[in-house]
Amino acid sequence: MSIEVDLKARGKREETKASNRQAIIDAAREVFAELGYGATTVRDIIRATDLASGTFYNYFKSKEEVFQALQDETALRVRPRLRAERIRARNFEEFVSGSFRTFFDFVKNDHTTFATMRRNPENQRVRIDTPEVIAGFDELRADLELAIKNGVVPATDADLLMAAMVGVAFEVANHLISRHDLSADEAAKFATALFLGGVQALPKKSGKR
Repeated sequence: MSIEVDLKARGKREETKASNRQAIIDAAREVFAELGYGATTVRDIIRATDLASGTFYNYFKSKEEVFQALQDETALRVRPRLRAERIRARNFEEFVSGSFRTFFDFVKNDHTTFATMRRNPENQRVRIDTPEVIAGFDELRADLELAIKNGVVPATDADLLMAAMVGVAFEVANHLISRHDLSADEAAKFATALFLGGVQALPKKSGKR
């Protein structure tokens, strides 16, 4: 076998692997949204693909791993948009409103993925602390620290403000998914008003930690 033929064969195998892995993730997205994370089984995911049952375990060990891959994929798609909005913000209102509006638009347009974050029948919460999601939180903290340094955001605790923004974003997103009468713009206006009205009452950060 020539080197050229061998390279083509390897390339084909890698392409097949990538295709199979993505097929599993796409199927899991639909099944999680339909059945809920807690009720979903690996068998349910496999049935939603055209793959042989044993193929699943060539890529993932459990439904938990599939869910983590799904969340990482989602985070990688939304993070650049969020950073772009935060970087261009000229004041605190633009920083907050741009962040919330971008996130809620993404949630509304990717309803199926974020439906998996809602409470499942067992009243448990699915885990979202995957590497790429955590990296997104770290990016938000870093952007807040820079915005505070540049006077764009009031001088307060960046860690707590980051946690508050993330908490509000995900909780409001849950309602955005379940309520047909709530638009992404309305959700963003609510969350922004909440922060603009409450941030002035936050304790100012002193020069010492």
